[in-house]
Amino acid sequence: MNNYKKNSLSLTGAVALGTGVMIGAGIFALLGQVAELSGTLFPLAFLVGAVISSFSAYTYIKLSNTYPSAGGIAMYLKKAYGPGMITAAGSLLMAFSMVIGESLVARTFGSYTLQLFNAQENSIWTPILGVLLLVVAFLVNISGNKVIGRSSLMMAVIKIGGLAIFAIGGLWVAGFSFAEALPSSVSSDYTATSYIAALAFTILAYKGFTTITNSGGEIVNPNKNVGRAIMISLFLCTLVYLLVALAVSANLSIPEIIAAKDFSLAEASKPAFGKYGLWFTVGIAIVATISGVIASIFAVSRMTAMLTEIDLIPHKHFGMPGGLQKHMLVYTVIIAIMLTAFFDLSRIASLGAIFYLSMDIILQWGVLKNLRKEINVNVAIVITAILLDLIVLGAFIWIKVSNDILVVVVSIVLMVLVFIGERWFLQWKTDEKG
Repeated sequence: MNNYKKNSLSLTGAVALGTGVMIGAGIFALLGQVAELSGTLFPLAFLVGAVISSFSAYTYIKLSNTYPSAGGIAMYLKKAYGPGMITAAGSLLMAFSMVIGESLVARTFGSYTLQLFNAQENSIWTPILGVLLLVVAFLVNISGNKVIGRSSLMMAVIKIGGLAIFAIGGLWVAGFSFAEALPSSVSSDYTATSYIAALAFTILAYKGFTTITNSGGEIVNPNKNVGRAIMISLFLCTLVYLLVALAVSANLSIPEIIAAKDFSLAEASKPAFGKYGLWFTVGIAIVATISGVIASIFAVSRMTAMLTEIDLIPHKHFGMPGGLQKHMLVYTVIIAIMLTAFFDLSRIASLGAIFYLSMDIILQWGVLKNLRKEINVNVAIVITAILLDLIVLGAFIWIKVSNDILVVVVSIVLMVLVFIGERWFLQWKTDEKG
């Protein structure tokens, strides 16, 4: 991990990292969750989620153009709020969101892989396979940037191409017309709040673009290429998500999608392509989830290492050899393994959505309040991004309070602990220096 070097990631490699996280955690893990909250309108939810994510991405692009950094979001928060509690806590919320994302993808890997063996739903092998994936991803990450960049690029090409084949083939077999993509009427079974809440999952599916900012110190010509990589990644993923969602809706009813929500793409491939389609789809899911975990672990270790270096989070090496970044890899993977082993996919996704939206609101507000002139942002766009995040987060929490209040309680408790813990740590560091 000490071998990370400036200019070691090309624009293509940065795009591969971004799409690696987005597609790995997005369409495979979250399509069923989105359909459960939005019914037949779930393809549209992915499109609206892309629009909302684009408003947020505007701020990240403006920040990256001015402050390209290997610390990414953590450095942006520091610029906006200074080296204090808000910066540290906001950065940890993002880091935890990314670790939660790793667990989400790991469990998705297990769910899809087991479809090849007709395993029972909720099989013990789902978390076991997820944990094995996390261990493999750790081993790849300690190999350095070149291995990560090459593997991410290769896997990104395979999965984007594979998903395109799945989507186009699924639509063709079903005789599906794009003119009939959306239903003529909206089901009364879903409330407006539920539709809005579904957007939290689609935004989570796109949040992988932030991974690119965490690697700013390694990307060639970062002042331009970080922003370019973000825009290209969002465009590619929006196109892939929309096509795949339409293909799934053409081959499965909403009850069927919800029943197989942890492996809905694999289920949708059966009526379209039979057993060979199942093997193909599961193969693409395996590639997508592997690359997603590799890219996410890479990014979160960079951010947490930077936070440690500037004394915003504590660190103890516990006798481990190697440098700081390697240690952060170990901690990241251990936390992800615990989540993978003990939480189901739906709750992992919910925690990730709440943490990410909360962090994004904190960052957008800091830019609006303290950096709007320095980085020359359009104030209206930033305000719109904040309002959209607040609306989606509010609707999502309302729905979860109604049907799974434990997720909300755990999220609030963890966020309070993060802020209190950071305040205590920073005060201790001040007293120690004094």
